[in-house]
Amino acid sequence: MATITLQEAQANLAELVHALAPGEGVTITENDQPIARLVMVAPADSPRPVPGRCRGMLTIIAEDDEHLVDWAEYMP
Repeated sequence: MATITLQEAQANLAELVHALAPGEGVTITENDQPIARLVMVAPADSPRPVPGRCRGMLTIIAEDDEHLVDWAEYMP
């Protein structure tokens, strides 16, 4: 992990952020003491699922208990 001073980070923040790879980081120091760590976050591969997105895609043709007969011994 690279180390830079606070003044260097302030002067070159945009370049510093764009130069990092996902998961890679830089330690920022002031008076030779680490004060912060800048880490590039990996982008999300896909958006979060939205509840109800598949509403209307499943059609139940008939509601009956006939298909449950074989499972009766496992049901309470």
